[in-house]
Amino acid sequence: MKDNTFLSEWRTLAIWCLIVLMSVPMAGCVSFEESLVSGRKRAYGYTWQQEVQIGQEADQQIVAQYGLYDDPELAAYVDRLGQELLAVSHLRREDTPSEMRSTPFTFRVLDSPVVNAFALPGGYIYITRGILAHLDNEAQLAVVLGHEIGHVVGRHGSTRAASQQLGQAGVVLGAVVAQGVMGGTAGQDVLETAGTGVGLLFLSWGRDNERESDRLGVEYSAMKGYEAGEGSEFFRSLKRIGEQAGAGSIPNFMSTHPDPGERELEIQRMAAGWEQELTMNKVARNEYLALVDDIIVGEDPRQGYTEGNTFYHPTLKFRFPVPTGYQVVNQPTQVVLVEPNQKAIIVFSIASDANSAQEAGTKFASQEGISVLQQGGTTVNALQAYDVLANATDQQSNEFQLVSRHVEYGGNVYSFLSYSAKTDFDSYQTAFYSTLNGFARLTDQSKINVSPTRLDVITTSRAGTFSSFLPNPLPRGFTAEDLAIINQVNLNDQIARGAKLKLPR
Repeated sequence: MKDNTFLSEWRTLAIWCLIVLMSVPMAGCVSFEESLVSGRKRAYGYTWQQEVQIGQEADQQIVAQYGLYDDPELAAYVDRLGQELLAVSHLRREDTPSEMRSTPFTFRVLDSPVVNAFALPGGYIYITRGILAHLDNEAQLAVVLGHEIGHVVGRHGSTRAASQQLGQAGVVLGAVVAQGVMGGTAGQDVLETAGTGVGLLFLSWGRDNERESDRLGVEYSAMKGYEAGEGSEFFRSLKRIGEQAGAGSIPNFMSTHPDPGERELEIQRMAAGWEQELTMNKVARNEYLALVDDIIVGEDPRQGYTEGNTFYHPTLKFRFPVPTGYQVVNQPTQVVLVEPNQKAIIVFSIASDANSAQEAGTKFASQEGISVLQQGGTTVNALQAYDVLANATDQQSNEFQLVSRHVEYGGNVYSFLSYSAKTDFDSYQTAFYSTLNGFARLTDQSKINVSPTRLDVITTSRAGTFSSFLPNPLPRGFTAEDLAIINQVNLNDQIARGAKLKLPR
């Protein structure tokens, strides 16, 4: 955290988008307007003014959640390139309505290791440091930024909202509009709660939108003179990342995005078509690599990390144990520990609305649906704390048992919320209390003085296989294949003398 935020998963974005969308009044019915791209009539769930409002409000939450990557030169470079591509897009053409043509766009670099880029309605484009580390030249970045501009130009969030209104009255989940280049909308987990049938019904919207944005990304980058076919190399990287994560086993027809391998070939085909009309020879690899030299890659341990069975936060100087087998999800405003069978959960966060452990505890105990069994002050490792043991019932009448602990430390009040189904609580309370009782000051300087891994752009002084240039040992959290993907090569590829590589430091 940058003092009080943690690294995230993209799924959290769905919650923020839903909150913003629910606050924007619907037009009351689906409207049919000409598409800026095709000129044909399309159904839209929002007016352009509403799309701009959605983007403005969601942008504030996204920046607060994820934080901006602290590199003004890199941020200015991404914005400059984005504005150049926007200038040749459909939104800036003479026949575009003036309210759209004059809408400003914002391009941001987020401090996240996730390899992704996404767009919100009304002109908000986000790209992560994770994707910047995996791109190899400016032409590839131009295709990615053009793709995200294409989502806004195509008003894809609004078309998804319209499809939901036409297909299921009153459902607006389709307007969760953060379209990620890696695959799947950020709100897909939320959308799936409406049922597999509904999800499959609207998969074609997602795939069609992605294909249109791929086409626009190639078009806009080609119009600026970039070798747009370079974008296919990045989609090959996406395919390799997916295969490493096991995503390659998901059938193509079950994905809201076209298969990365399919997109790789299509981008090559579309780029070849534009080469018949335009001069497309700009790659700008050296310029791009100079800007990403020294970029943070992977998780930033300064914002919290897990080692062994312990979670450490070197900036805030605390630690707590993680029960064996529990998955650690390090989110922007909380750390979530999930039992292997997902039957128990521990949520750690900062109680920003309380000045003491007792105040936080009594506020928690007073919530609707909480039935307190026991509460009171205690100490944990010489720190003042307050515990609440309670039963709770959700809106579906499911019964839970929980223990909530609030601890004063370092000027903050930290909260643990541990819970499971009421019938399972006895099975998990040992694990719960081991974490709660293990919260303590972090004094081990070897844990405090950790640094993030950064990429060094080096020029090779000899020839050899890519694997022969890798450091030994590899940085924590990286495999040799990870680094090969970052460089868009294979481990056994021959690297010439004088070539540039991105290697971890």
